[in-house]
Amino acid sequence: MTNDTINYIEFPATDIAATKRFYSGVFGWQFVDYGPNYVSFQGAGIDGGFTTDNSIAATGGVLVVLYNKDLEGLNAKIAEHGGRVTRPIFQFPGGRRFHFLDPNGNELAVWAE
Repeated sequence: MTNDTINYIEFPATDIAATKRFYSGVFGWQFVDYGPNYVSFQGAGIDGGFTTDNSIAATGGVLVVLYNKDLEGLNAKIAEHGGRVTRPIFQFPGGRRFHFLDPNGNELAVWAE
């Protein structure tokens, strides 16, 4: 993994089963379930996932996820440069991450193992 690169994208979803049927049927994507509200996909050129988590689905947009080994350091750097953390560092299957807004109001996330 390379620091500060786009590594993953998350889409909001309202129906995980219908989403899997659509993307596997149309594009041949493969899926891994992580509970009833989250599924990851492979085979799209970049890995990502679909979630019914209201904190992401409510925004109606795609969540771009960057990678960085030093979450604490990057968290401070984002604040120094005019960004705002919206979800402090938390654990998830596969690692830890946090969410932030850039100066334009775009929400992104950063993760590490």
